[in-house]
Amino acid sequence: MRYIDPHIHMVSRTTDDYQRMAQAGCVAVTEPAFWAGFDRSSPQGFYDYYVQLTEVEPQRAAQFGIKHHCWICINPKEAEDVGFARDVIALIPQFLDKPGVLGVGEIGLNKNSKNELEILEAQIDLAAKHNQLVLVHTPHLEDKLKGTLLIMDAIANDGRIPPERVLIDHVEEHTVGHVLAKGYWAGMTLYPETKMTPQRAADVIECYGQERLWINSAGDWGCSDPLAVPKCQQEMRLRGHKPETIERISYDNPLQFLSQSERFSIE
Repeated sequence: MRYIDPHIHMVSRTTDDYQRMAQAGCVAVTEPAFWAGFDRSSPQGFYDYYVQLTEVEPQRAAQFGIKHHCWICINPKEAEDVGFARDVIALIPQFLDKPGVLGVGEIGLNKNSKNELEILEAQIDLAAKHNQLVLVHTPHLEDKLKGTLLIMDAIANDGRIPPERVLIDHVEEHTVGHVLAKGYWAGMTLYPETKMTPQRAADVIECYGQERLWINSAGDWGCSDPLAVPKCQQEMRLRGHKPETIERISYDNPLQFLSQSERFSIE
């Protein structure tokens, strides 16, 4: 069954992964800018990374018939040095009009700190000024519910970006209802051990329905699975979900949200 993986960090994955994803039905991926596993020492490091996202990865994906898109930002894990982060943010506008760039992401909070919140607000402002979609990271190790509420408050306080143009990712059972109730899109990240398993994601779909909800692998350099989306499709199939329900979660919903950007295409 065809699918879109709307959050995966392919710069961390092998070419074999592209091949296996294509064989499993992947037709498109979107890749948010993220933490590389270490703090970069200069804004030039981010510039080179953004070139990799916008020029190199699309070519690598195309070898296997997969359309590659990306999001540009500085991740909250590197936002504590506010001056450094603002120097990086100043580089971003030159990339926002490049082919395949869908918006600003994954912005958000990691430790729910004052400095992270300042840089989150700066990147919300950037997205609003350039009329961009937004993809949001929510905390893993700190209080996820508190961080999720802080992020939604920051977006609402800015007031220029409507909820339907924002995807709030890494939702779990205790945050998904808050996100959907405020009109945002919600992403469930499927990890083998942490975040959410395919089984837990299927539970959430059965409790909250299919409206404004998608699944992604967020595959990166850590313990993660680039085939997590088709594995969740299989879990839903085994539970007796109809093919159209599975396709809506794994293909139709990502297509609907991402198509708000004129630069998204699966052709």
